[in-house]
Amino acid sequence: MIQRIQSVYLILAAIVSVGLHFAIPVYSTTTGEPVYAVDHLELVALFSGSALFSFITIFLFKNRKLQFVLGRLNIILNFILLGVLLYQSQILSGGAAAPEKGIGMLIPIISIVFIALANKAIKRDEDLVKSVDRLR
Repeated sequence: MIQRIQSVYLILAAIVSVGLHFAIPVYSTTTGEPVYAVDHLELVALFSGSALFSFITIFLFKNRKLQFVLGRLNIILNFILLGVLLYQSQILSGGAAAPEKGIGMLIPIISIVFIALANKAIKRDEDLVKSVDRLR
């Protein structure tokens, strides 16, 4: 169901994963040119995978346990993405004219926050259903 709060959180996580890596640069080179995640195939694949997990999770509302597990897998995928971004920022050539790291490295963290909020709401729904089943 789309009207649930976890669906809103998951849609926001998908929008952040898909949309922002096109608009926000990950880092800037020493010459000042912005480098976007679209320039690296592995980053595009990880961002798209995260968004795909979020969209799939939205439509599994009848199976809350699987929805919760996919949310956790999506969080792990975003941590892997964050690790790849940090690794790429560390191998940038430094020196007197060090390249600037962009705000685009925060995209996985924003996505992790939205997915964690969605998982919390999914858990709350599961607890509510279990409590109602006890009363029967």
